[in-house]
Amino acid sequence: MMLEDVTKRLESFGYEVTEADNWMIEFLIQKIENSIKADCNINTIPEELHEIAVDMVVGEFLLNKKSRGQLEGFDLEAAVKQIHEGDTSVTFAIGDGSKTPEERLDELILYLMNYGKRKFAAYRCIKW
Repeated sequence: MMLEDVTKRLESFGYEVTEADNWMIEFLIQKIENSIKADCNINTIPEELHEIAVDMVVGEFLLNKKSRGQLEGFDLEAAVKQIHEGDTSVTFAIGDGSKTPEERLDELILYLMNYGKRKFAAYRCIKW
């Protein structure tokens, strides 16, 4: 289910997932799940953190692709126009010339990788 959600989230940002991407996505899913489990000292990811985990995987994936120069054909304008998450809204500068497409992409990646991490506190267990 996580793989399907990550794929759909990437497609919603204008990235076309290929068969070659599946290994990296599955690796990043495991990495993020293990990170959340370790941070919270839990054995399973609560359903309430699922969307946060999906966004973290997507952020890591885009960062990985960008850092290796493999984000060719990525529709940046479709990707960073506006994001609504519950009562939070993020709008990136589009068309006003204040930021380059790469700066907007970097903002999107940081948002995806970090938004919601403060919610982990509600699921932390004390380690004895």
